[in-house]
Amino acid sequence: MPTAPPYNGLGGKWRGDNKSVNWTQPYKLLTSSPAKAAAVRRCTRCVLPETFPDIQFDSEGVCQYCRALPSLQERQKQKAHLRTRLETLADLIRPDPGYHCLVAWGGGRDSTYTLWLLKHYYKLRVLSFTFDNSFISDTALKNIRLIAERLDLDHITLKPRFEMVKQLFTAAIETPMYSLPMLKQSSSLCLARMALTQGMALQLAVELHIPLLVYGWLPGQYPLDLSFHATDSKTLQVSIEEIANPLRKVVGSAIDPYFPKPHELEKARKYPYIAAPLLFMDHDEKSRLHSVQALGWESPTGKNSDSPNCLLDSFAIQQHLQQMGYHPHVAVLAAMVREGYLSREVALAQMEAPVASEVIRAVKAKLGFPPSYLPAMLQCHSFT
Repeated sequence: MPTAPPYNGLGGKWRGDNKSVNWTQPYKLLTSSPAKAAAVRRCTRCVLPETFPDIQFDSEGVCQYCRALPSLQERQKQKAHLRTRLETLADLIRPDPGYHCLVAWGGGRDSTYTLWLLKHYYKLRVLSFTFDNSFISDTALKNIRLIAERLDLDHITLKPRFEMVKQLFTAAIETPMYSLPMLKQSSSLCLARMALTQGMALQLAVELHIPLLVYGWLPGQYPLDLSFHATDSKTLQVSIEEIANPLRKVVGSAIDPYFPKPHELEKARKYPYIAAPLLFMDHDEKSRLHSVQALGWESPTGKNSDSPNCLLDSFAIQQHLQQMGYHPHVAVLAAMVREGYLSREVALAQMEAPVASEVIRAVKAKLGFPPSYLPAMLQCHSFT
């Protein structure tokens, strides 16, 4: 791999091609061919494009995912049942000593809103956890510090060795780490990042005997029927192997300290329920934004947009568009449109939002890529 230009850390500057980028300052934005994006055919109900794998449109231009959507009444009934289950568990564990739940928190709007729900709506004793992947924005870190204090939280930040993280992220960009079904839901960079987050979160929950593990996932990121479920030693071991194996193929046993061991699971006193409340709670863009802004949360760009709290996101979008031909957030945005959490117009605007060209260059530099690097096409359609 080419040698990276000099780089003095996330809080400093990237230097190369006689240019300098300061991570802490507002950055210029780059759009990716609006004319080409406008010409792509999309589902007339959601926002899935014709480039999405296996997409099929009927005579009215509606995709098969919209056609297969259960009725509103069925979905409301299922969500009400999930809310009842979570409320029942919260009532059961609320009198217990120790932490009631662990929340994976990246400092973004949705995980911050989830944290607020658990603390104020469910009245639980929350431990928040952040995976510092070396690419969290300065604003997200500021949000974490400020809101942890305002919500009076205990908070843990875990930062794995950068060389291992760099090796994983580089492999996610250059090799087919993940199958096509998984790449429908997210970019390979974000999948690798989330795998490490899940491993460390499970490790903490098991070690500290925390009965509930919560993520700020949105519709499209996780199945509704799994958005609140119990676990046990066997199911956790199977899940951990599925999550860890792609990482282990890249870095070998170096990944093992970040996941619970089988013998630790077998001896665990409690196995956490896993919940993603934003899949079944009543909320919308405005309510989530209003709630977190009341806590002092700020967008990484200073705008009321769905801005990334992780600086990898712009590069992940560029990589996924280049390699797969569709936006990595499109499945999530389409699901949110179908479920009524987001308007189709807002979803389209989010996908057409410019990406930060200077941030992309800085991320490339830190990962060891030259500024001109573009990810090569991967033969993702051939594996399952």
